[in-house]
Amino acid sequence: MAHDLFVSYSQPDREAAFALVRRLEAHGIRVWIAPRDVSPAADWAAEIIDAISHARLMILVFSASSNDSSQVRREVERAVHKQLPILPFRLEDVLPSKSLEYFLSAQHWMDAFPPPLEAHIDRLCDYLETALGGHPANDLHTEHRPSWSTAPSDAVHTTVAVDAAHLRLLEVELARRIGPVAGHLVRRAAQCGGDLDALARRLASELDGEQERRLFLEACWRIGKST
Repeated sequence: MAHDLFVSYSQPDREAAFALVRRLEAHGIRVWIAPRDVSPAADWAAEIIDAISHARLMILVFSASSNDSSQVRREVERAVHKQLPILPFRLEDVLPSKSLEYFLSAQHWMDAFPPPLEAHIDRLCDYLETALGGHPANDLHTEHRPSWSTAPSDAVHTTVAVDAAHLRLLEVELARRIGPVAGHLVRRAAQCGGDLDALARRLASELDGEQERRLFLEACWRIGKST
């Protein structure tokens, strides 16, 4: 059965993982998580592979424990093999082990600290509702948009129309920050229309942290000034 998310976690993080699942499902997002969704008497490995194959995105509940988990590593490897996007949701300020770093170095990370965890889960839910197509990015209510500082007041002028060259430059700038998923995000954002300023701000909402969003907007401002 198709679902939106596959949640990968290690056993010590079970409480946080299931708290995340409850909140996601309350937002109408379909989630697969073991052992809850493993059929009785089923082949566990086959069920895991099947669930990864039918997901649209993997959420990796990342911690020191999952960093050392061979099961988590196998799930991440399968997701990468099947070209499934992975979003690590980092519970602790821990760097990935070498084996996980190989698979996760180009991924967009979301931090779930400092406490309370619930605030970070809400932010993730808002992001996923957009990323999974629940709402067009430019139709999100203001209170659901991450806040960011604006670029310089003369930043990207609304008179700058967007062409293929602009899209490519925006993709390059975004990919420096969140990796290969940038191409998909740029194409999706462009479908909503608007000038370069609107497109840049739409894409900036995909970034974590006010400083990152500001730097991205300033780079977009330079793109606009150069045309």
